[in-house]
Amino acid sequence: MEENKNYDVVIIGGSYAGLSAAMSLGRAIRKVLMIDNGKPCNIQTPHSHNFITHDGNTPAIIAAQAKAQVMAYPTIRFLQDEVTAVQGENNQFIVSTGSVENIIAGKILFTTGVKDLMPDIPGLAACWGISVIHCPYCHGYEYRQQRTGIMANGDIAFEFSKLVKNWTNDLTIFTNGKSAITTAQQDQLSALGINIVEKPFQKIEHQDGYLTSIVFTDGEIFHLDALYAKLPFKQHCTIPENLGCVLNESGYIQVDAFQKTSVPGIYAAGDNTTAFRSVALAVSAGSMAGAFINKELVEEMVY
Repeated sequence: MEENKNYDVVIIGGSYAGLSAAMSLGRAIRKVLMIDNGKPCNIQTPHSHNFITHDGNTPAIIAAQAKAQVMAYPTIRFLQDEVTAVQGENNQFIVSTGSVENIIAGKILFTTGVKDLMPDIPGLAACWGISVIHCPYCHGYEYRQQRTGIMANGDIAFEFSKLVKNWTNDLTIFTNGKSAITTAQQDQLSALGINIVEKPFQKIEHQDGYLTSIVFTDGEIFHLDALYAKLPFKQHCTIPENLGCVLNESGYIQVDAFQKTSVPGIYAAGDNTTAFRSVALAVSAGSMAGAFINKELVEEMVY
């Protein structure tokens, strides 16, 4: 790739939100560069669900089909690389990657996602996205009426378990230590047939990512088919925050209804902005971001 190229928009992150935004911008005949490191967070996930026309496809197939369609637009370019810095201001951003410097962009869109922080439990990372899951709308149907657990504590465990109960009657909360669930909440959960286990995890046993049991530190084994895990996270890319983009109290990039961040000229879309993580929602947010970036570019034109 040649240096000192000028683009209307640089999209940092080339997964579903980024690809969707690029299609909107390509159809608006905007000069766009997508930069992606080729390391999607759902690389282990065998199937994607709750996205019409693609229900049951692998995430990789969906992304590959989307990229092929997006790259058919002649004003879009793609660079597989890691962005190392973004400087400048609205209409004059300078982007640097591991191999290219001085990429000029009028607008920046971050679709960089988040990084889940895995607890130090052997076997959990190997099952993540396969049988240790985060979303009942994405995975719950496949594990309906199976032995299901929730690894969470306190109010989160209480509220989330009431939701997951819709998919299975065999549900247990694992607090992985002393429970912070109140007595009143315990009474409600008991009435729903939801048990609470406070024993700390030693490891998760599985076959090729498919969970078979939890082993506790006292040696007891609890057989299970699926485990919802409410994990902490951090932003996968710290550049937006370094540029002054405000994060909300949950740690997501704060955006308005049009995917604008608090910094002029910088937009964000996808998992880095919301707890509702799904392919369908990422595509929707990316399409919205692309349309409103183009609108902003139109409004800034000098006639």
